[in-house]
Amino acid sequence: MKSVLDASAFFSDIPFSGELYTTPDVVAELRDLRSKARCDLLIGSGLRVWDPDPAGLSRVREAAGKSGEACALSGTDVGVLALALQIGAAIRTDDYALQNVARVMGIPVRPILQKGARNIRWRYRCTGCKKYYPAPGQCPICGATVERNLK
Repeated sequence: MKSVLDASAFFSDIPFSGELYTTPDVVAELRDLRSKARCDLLIGSGLRVWDPDPAGLSRVREAAGKSGEACALSGTDVGVLALALQIGAAIRTDDYALQNVARVMGIPVRPILQKGARNIRWRYRCTGCKKYYPAPGQCPICGATVERNLK
């Protein structure tokens, strides 16, 4: 089975098997000696480090916007999702925002140590006047912050 590993995979001692992939951005996020060593071991046993296609990145950003997770995904997360989409792989991650967008896109998710995320829909509400909006930002009525809340 093909799997794309998020950074959280390198912080665990869980053994992974099958065809393993990750992105250069994930590798660059690894800062501590233990996660870097784990990455080196996995590369030595066949982990492939690939860049995702630009078209996939655009599709992921669009899906993240529709799911309400755009503000919660990093550029690295977008790359992980795009690579999984590109090669037809499952994602190994404990990141709930990443899991939610993957589900919206039909990408299989396999949590590492956490329980899988439930399917979450977001809404955006002004912290001042409590009016709902389609996206986060600043309220045009009262000027307060519009924040993400569970639907």
